[in-house]
Amino acid sequence: MLPDSDNPGLERVRHELRASGVKDAARNPHRSGFHSRGYLPHVKREGAEYFVTFRLADSLPKEVLLRYEGERAERLRAFHEAKRLGRATTDTKETIHRDFLRRVERYLDQGAGACHLRRPEIADLIAGALKFFHEQRYLLREWVVMPNHVHVLFWPMPNHLVGQIVKSWKQFTSLRAKRMLGLPEGRFWQPEPFDHWVRDDAERARIARYIRNNPVTARLCERAEDWRWSSAWRGPGNAASGLRP
Repeated sequence: MLPDSDNPGLERVRHELRASGVKDAARNPHRSGFHSRGYLPHVKREGAEYFVTFRLADSLPKEVLLRYEGERAERLRAFHEAKRLGRATTDTKETIHRDFLRRVERYLDQGAGACHLRRPEIADLIAGALKFFHEQRYLLREWVVMPNHVHVLFWPMPNHLVGQIVKSWKQFTSLRAKRMLGLPEGRFWQPEPFDHWVRDDAERARIARYIRNNPVTARLCERAEDWRWSSAWRGPGNAASGLRP
């Protein structure tokens, strides 16, 4: 992991300036803009950091996700209706989306599904893949491997797209994990991850705290630094190295 910057704002500006020379927002919404790979919307901003969650195929049943999506859609409809009529509302689009993600996270933390990532050899595989291209394709900020999902906060380097990075992690680990577990053909990961571009340094700090403390919140350990498969772990070997996706 990289040390915290003495001036996070200056660091962000430097990264955005580096990225601005290669962006083509008008032509590639996967770099900057809006796109969808199915039923989840994805918003990209050139030069931004991203909070990404990808999860095992059996960790969040489709009917549960659709129910949460429907509840979010209803709140958004009510929010826009209130704005149109000039009525006061305590909701914002940001709080509605954050509440949706919190519901998903609470469900995942219950340990639904087979939880293959609970096995040390599988968790090691995932952690190694995340760390391998650190400082080559992306800068890892924080990360954690949970029993049925993975959180990553990272900054994609110029010419490397969020979707391509996450796809690389998932493809590499899926093939090897299924072989190690003796699983039949089929999905190991859910096809669509959740991704969120980080708006400011305050949000970045909040997300970083959440990632580090997720194992504690899920009652997997007492202290964040005790969880071996995360950026918070202070044991030997937690460096930016691993297997090549």
